[in-house]
Amino acid sequence: MTTVMLDNGAYTAKVGYISEMNPKIIPNCVIKAKTVRNRIFIGNQIDECKDLSGLYFLLAFQKGYLTNWEIEKQVWDHMFGKNELAVNFEESGFIVTESYLNFKSIQESIDEIFFEEYQVPFLFRCNPSYLIQYKQQRKKKNLFCCLVVDSGYSYTHVVPYHNGRAVKMAMRRISIGGKILTNHLKEVISYRQLMVMDETHVINQLKEDTCFVSQDFYADMNLAKQKGPSNKIALDYVLPDYAHIKRGHIKEPDTEINSSEQIIRVCNERFSIPELLFHPSDIGIHEMGIPEAIAYVIGLCPEELQPFLYLNIILTGGNSCLPGFRERVFKDLRTLAPDHFEINVRLDDSPIQASWQGGCLLGNSPDFTNHIVTKDQFDEHGVGICQEMFNY
Repeated sequence: MTTVMLDNGAYTAKVGYISEMNPKIIPNCVIKAKTVRNRIFIGNQIDECKDLSGLYFLLAFQKGYLTNWEIEKQVWDHMFGKNELAVNFEESGFIVTESYLNFKSIQESIDEIFFEEYQVPFLFRCNPSYLIQYKQQRKKKNLFCCLVVDSGYSYTHVVPYHNGRAVKMAMRRISIGGKILTNHLKEVISYRQLMVMDETHVINQLKEDTCFVSQDFYADMNLAKQKGPSNKIALDYVLPDYAHIKRGHIKEPDTEINSSEQIIRVCNERFSIPELLFHPSDIGIHEMGIPEAIAYVIGLCPEELQPFLYLNIILTGGNSCLPGFRERVFKDLRTLAPDHFEINVRLDDSPIQASWQGGCLLGNSPDFTNHIVTKDQFDEHGVGICQEMFNY
């Protein structure tokens, strides 16, 4: 028997056998291109598209939940097919991640697809934070408390753990993630410079290449107002033309301007867009920022656990890859936490793959069989046995 680990994120799916070092990272969507009318691109087939301008994304997830099963099945069939993993379902069990605070109907659909359509011999389903904290437990012995901050595509979740179990009454969600950052950056650039509302793929790359988290917002804003060389914030970003430039890139300073290049100048957008993670109210989302949410969640936990939770805060998810993210969370949290509490905020060594790696560790552990539901158990008890076993 082999085990396949599927971290089924809203933006990308990370999939691979638990014996492998790294997963395949595949966009969790079906893509149509304006320039290619005769086919669709599933997941990483987008690499075969020569012109990435004006892409139309068909997403399996809406607002953080798996709702479009037709799209998801196409992506899964592609991932598990002979051109990718070439999974033999009769001999391969699965570890699958699901959305946080997931609906029971979605959970039942996942279980039914794997057991009834794919006919897998066993399944384990949980949300990503469980596998992230399991990875931390394996790395750091006697870690009985930790707080997972998972800032992903649709939402940011703050989940405290005690002895391997989530403190569910304290778990909280912030309605801001990478999708909102990219969409807001598209709006700002379209208003100030160039219409890019249809260029989600390109602007998402621009965000990843140029944005950072400010440690002193007002000081950086004053610096961004400067003229000439004293402005260390402003950058020129060369957009791809898909003839000579396949991917956008930052233009090197003091290089000659090529008249054929299309350039977007980014200045205060570089840090004002990620600032939404800390002040969602800037765009009318009346919720706490990430540091406030961390302090609030820890305050909801039993008093004897609070100092240990402050000592073990783990940051994961795509947004945590932004430069300066960890330092800013620590800085803001230090002003909110009680003075006598020591704070330790750690960025996972692989923020995007953290839950996949945790799943591989769990799948290779001696007690893994205590977590799974087998096909025979599912056939006998139905989806009820999954609801009972996967209550993490």
